[in-house]
Amino acid sequence: MPSRIGQGRKKTRQKLRKNIRRRGKISIRDYLQNFKDGDKVQLIAEPAVQKGFYHARFYGKYGEIVGQQGTNYYVKIMDINKAKKLLVHPVHLKRI
Repeated sequence: MPSRIGQGRKKTRQKLRKNIRRRGKISIRDYLQNFKDGDKVQLIAEPAVQKGFYHARFYGKYGEIVGQQGTNYYVKIMDINKAKKLLVHPVHLKRI
């Protein structure tokens, strides 16, 4: 069986490209935002922060906060017909 080449950011050139006006320092408000259980969020990655990053196939998915571990949050999403639980840093979440 062939071994895997590369990491989790493979083939993400378009997904992880920031708008020219968003480049530079990250928003401290987004980095320190708080959520409660049951809040609806969208997975929008912040490419400048690799910590707490989810797999790129879940980019743009909607989910619900179901728990917290340290500063990160558990987000329950539906991947086709299967429920999955991701551990995501709040900088990669957008409240809807």
